[in-house]
Amino acid sequence: MANTKAKAPPIIDFAPFYGTDPTARQDLVAQVRAACLDKGFFQIINHSVPATLQDAMFTLAHEFFALPIEEKLKVDANLNDYHRGYETFRSQAFSGSLRPDFKESIDFGPDYQPDHRYVQAKHAACGPNLYPASVTNPAAFRTTVDTYLAAALGLANDVLRVLALGLGLQEGYFEGFATDPVATVKMLYYPSQEPVAGEGGDDGERGINAHTDFGFVTLLMQDDVGGLQVFDNDTDSWLDVTPIKHAYVVNLGDCTQRMTNDRYRSGLHQVINRSGRTRYSIACFHAGDPEYVVRCLPRGIGGEGGEEKYPPVSVNDYLTERTKDSYIRAEALNAT
Repeated sequence: MANTKAKAPPIIDFAPFYGTDPTARQDLVAQVRAACLDKGFFQIINHSVPATLQDAMFTLAHEFFALPIEEKLKVDANLNDYHRGYETFRSQAFSGSLRPDFKESIDFGPDYQPDHRYVQAKHAACGPNLYPASVTNPAAFRTTVDTYLAAALGLANDVLRVLALGLGLQEGYFEGFATDPVATVKMLYYPSQEPVAGEGGDDGERGINAHTDFGFVTLLMQDDVGGLQVFDNDTDSWLDVTPIKHAYVVNLGDCTQRMTNDRYRSGLHQVINRSGRTRYSIACFHAGDPEYVVRCLPRGIGGEGGEEKYPPVSVNDYLTERTKDSYIRAEALNAT
């Protein structure tokens, strides 16, 4: 049997996307395509989001999660039915989880008001944001979050253009569902988990349990603590995703895997923080237009053939099903 060595997600220079060298741009497309065919995970450097804005978001995350619980609960996501706001520990769990996730989070998205058609239709994750009023400067907090969301979605759309080129499609192929998306910026806080006694010991505790993301593409900023792991199918092992300051971890979601008929991968990943330090990360989930119907691309596109593996499904229906399931699982585990 050939010796198979696990390969960590590659680090890809995204600068050629904004440059004028066609050869460098083609090389970027090829690198991203290779990563999507492998694990659906890669890191990008030299992207379009300002480092100062990234740093400002981490500053806000530190301030928010340091608030007393009674202040955080003033923006409790349970105050609405579209999952905007604060979620305390043990709120979510995924298939195979032994315990609910050991994390806190707060979610923001496009600030869709009650008269927006997405809100009127009760689409998943669509509604007004709950911005905390207990932070030092609430107005600046809101402005920074909104500015960051716009910048992160701009970069996510650039990634989608590269994905399209890698599939042999027109660069703007995905623009139809990317213009007015369901999107979430999630600030995350992970306490350090206690070490487990014994060699290879595992008590089932996870900051985030093993799962795949639901939408099209995720952009994640890590701090310097680490703990994110991606599963390598070839070696049946978990690989650490080493933090790189100001880089983004990019991973594909289930909608992309469905659309490409399993050609591109929605990578299984988890977070285990046994560093002895608290960990912060900030994710941006791009799920596309909630009314967009995800269908497998026609045969031959992107080198994929064979029968369609997935039936058509709207983004909203898929997100609703997966999100609801994660909360139901957590409730069941918390009750045991």
